[in-house]
Amino acid sequence: MSTLVKNIVRFCLFILVQVYVLNQIPPLNHLVVPYLYFLFILWLPYQIGRRSLLVLGFLLGFCLDAFSNTYGLHAAACVLIAYIRPFLINVLLTKEEKELNYNEPSAQSMGLVPYITYLTILTFIHHITVFFLSALQTGGWMYFAVKALFATAVSLVLILLTELLFSRKQRFRTNTAQ
Repeated sequence: MSTLVKNIVRFCLFILVQVYVLNQIPPLNHLVVPYLYFLFILWLPYQIGRRSLLVLGFLLGFCLDAFSNTYGLHAAACVLIAYIRPFLINVLLTKEEKELNYNEPSAQSMGLVPYITYLTILTFIHHITVFFLSALQTGGWMYFAVKALFATAVSLVLILLTELLFSRKQRFRTNTAQ
């Protein structure tokens, strides 16, 4: 399956799972909203351009905003993590590791500790942004802080479960000219 088709399918699946499954969980909905949709941005290939990454981040967030009537809340958070993602990858990996390694971030391509660090930082930034913008509407800083921490923890568990259940088959790139 080509990279484009694979990412289109991922985009649609992440939006559908977020809207029709995760947003419908009633006991967690007031304090902890499990978010998984932004994993699409985290799984995009290393070689994707910054502009394309920002546009895809906006489209992902805009689609979720359209389904959940949040008016730019998720679009802002997705654009922010799409903007920060290349810088974080450059800090966690050397240029050779990105060029001579696998195509997209994963525990296999980055190593377990850098990948967990990558996931945790971007998940926390996403959740802080979403809940901060939400707190500007509703107030309550303590509620904002607790909600951000709990949602980050639950989302990280969901991300790790997704990684375990749906392993991505990746080939090691030995020749960078494709």
